[in-house]
Amino acid sequence: MGGKVYIVGAGPGNFELLTLKAYRLLQEADVILYDRLVGEEIESFLKTLGKEVVYVGKERGEKGEKRQKEINRLMKKYFEEGKKIVRLKGGDPGIFGRMAEEIEFLVENRIPFEVVPGVSSVNGAPVCSGIPLTEAENAFGFLVVSGSDSGRIRELHEKGTLVILMGGCTAKDVARNLIESGVDADRDVAVIERGSMKNQRVTITKLSELVERDFNFDSPALIVVGDVVRFARVCQNHEDRKI
Repeated sequence: MGGKVYIVGAGPGNFELLTLKAYRLLQEADVILYDRLVGEEIESFLKTLGKEVVYVGKERGEKGEKRQKEINRLMKKYFEEGKKIVRLKGGDPGIFGRMAEEIEFLVENRIPFEVVPGVSSVNGAPVCSGIPLTEAENAFGFLVVSGSDSGRIRELHEKGTLVILMGGCTAKDVARNLIESGVDADRDVAVIERGSMKNQRVTITKLSELVERDFNFDSPALIVVGDVVRFARVCQNHEDRKI
């Protein structure tokens, strides 16, 4: 059997917040490459599995590009050895997790992969603290940035990613409202119906087309607006893109 890479979210740190799929893949893996923020409980669990476990976390002050090159080298090396590799990341791999760079590397090197989402600290930590991120009267949405970029919030209008939940039935109105608010009509959009389910469907288009055409999306559906939508095209062209 050939090698394969699984990019897996470890959740916010509590062992019991690992997903069932993450737990299974960790037990089935030949090699586990794990990051600094997976949490002590999960790190201790990894050491009981009898697998080849390699710490690849970036330390404070270390150049991220240098560390990423080493991670890429290891993924390719173990793949060529025919091994099943779990690339374990803290939280969710798609949120400040360099998932995009690793997908690009894997596609360029024709390495089959799957991405497995995890519980993000974005929602996991507040909810565990009793803090809802939305509330009917006073909080209709929330904004997420890294600490190092907190002074650039105004730029999110052009460079950020917008996610609209429960947007399938109102997609046309959503797109129209965004354009009227100043968002570029040519901005990429993905509408994800039945996300993560076996019958998931992803429609990639432009804001302007969302206004002009009748797509008839099913619920549940969410809308993603931003330049990162291009990675959906990359994964749709990759035979092992399933979740």
